[in-house]
Amino acid sequence: MSMAAGEYISVSSQSDTEKADLGRETRELAEMPERELEELRGIWVKRGLDQDLALQVAKQLTAHNALEAHARDELGIVEIHVAKPIQAALASAATFTVGAAAPLIVAALTPLGVLIPVVGGASLVVLAALGALAARTGGANAFRGAVRVVFWSTLAMALTAGVGKLFGTTV
Repeated sequence: MSMAAGEYISVSSQSDTEKADLGRETRELAEMPERELEELRGIWVKRGLDQDLALQVAKQLTAHNALEAHARDELGIVEIHVAKPIQAALASAATFTVGAAAPLIVAALTPLGVLIPVVGGASLVVLAALGALAARTGGANAFRGAVRVVFWSTLAMALTAGVGKLFGTTV
């Protein structure tokens, strides 16, 4: 639940920022349309168009949907990338639940003498699978996603064990 809540809060903050940016842009378009047109033209000049063509593009985009043009070209807000807090929270909760359940199941089935290495290894296998799945779902390289998750998870486990060793306790 804490992972889902944290994800929801983080993505909600991103969503709030996007909404505030769009509100500001809406006001600027209403109060200073010529300045906003010039701003959009400047964006297109920086992308490689000459001054006249950039002005023509800016005018056409403004006539079609000024807010959408500024959201995309000035603010970098695109509909498919808009923050979705509920979706982020559910995905976080699901992956955290799977990631937490696997070591618990392995721990229940493993003899005490080999518990720590077996649970650690099983955890890394599950995390690798989740990293690969997340990368594949996002259209990225599954192997790279798995390696990234395993690397950082191994580092986190090692640092946690090191702190425990330093203070003479199990963390």
